[in-house]
Amino acid sequence: MHQVIQMGYSDIYQNGEYLRKNPTWDVEDSPWKTAQILKMLLDHNIRPCSIGEVGCGAGEILVNLQRAMGEECIFWGYDISPQAIELCKPKSNPRLHFLQRDLLQEHDINWDVLLAIDVIEHVEDYLGFLRAIKDKATYKIFHVPLEFFAISAIYSGFLRKQRLNSGHLHYFTRDLFLQILSELDYDVLDARYTPGYMVSRGHGWKDDLLYIPRRIGFLLSRDLTVRTFGGYSLLVLAR
Repeated sequence: MHQVIQMGYSDIYQNGEYLRKNPTWDVEDSPWKTAQILKMLLDHNIRPCSIGEVGCGAGEILVNLQRAMGEECIFWGYDISPQAIELCKPKSNPRLHFLQRDLLQEHDINWDVLLAIDVIEHVEDYLGFLRAIKDKATYKIFHVPLEFFAISAIYSGFLRKQRLNSGHLHYFTRDLFLQILSELDYDVLDARYTPGYMVSRGHGWKDDLLYIPRRIGFLLSRDLTVRTFGGYSLLVLAR
């Protein structure tokens, strides 16, 4: 799920509409996303004692992180959706906490790592959101779907479907998202593609048709393949 600042678009997360359209809340992707986060932390020798997630949804990423990291870290999940927090409550424990609150209204938070995993595209005022969370943690890890690519521009139904069913309000390329972070004075330490198309299957024959071009093309030219065929997200570590 996903943190949204202003009312209007955020209603779908509070009135149950998002859950009706996305009944699993994408928990099936959580082990894979957790593995990407853990690898990023390991590659940069980051050993956090506190991790917070904004827009934690059903909480499975934090559950998987705690399982992998043990007792060395305390975890906090924030979400504005009452339905999401109800899904999270049975998973809480003394070192894993879930709160139905708007993180942007919270003060005196200074985590080691803040996670915004597949959240930015849902936020109406994403620039204000990025400014507001910047000082709430030493490190920030973003995961953003790269949904503006050549085929998505030709097939207009794709972006419309993402907006209506998944609540995506904004569409990014790698260069655009990194430029936005730079303009907001984030220090980007790492940015890498993640092949979400290999995890989330079953999106129809058009998506199946692109599986081989995405996989083979990525071996030959990563940027060109992502810009042409899509199917990838961007994982970013920033200060």
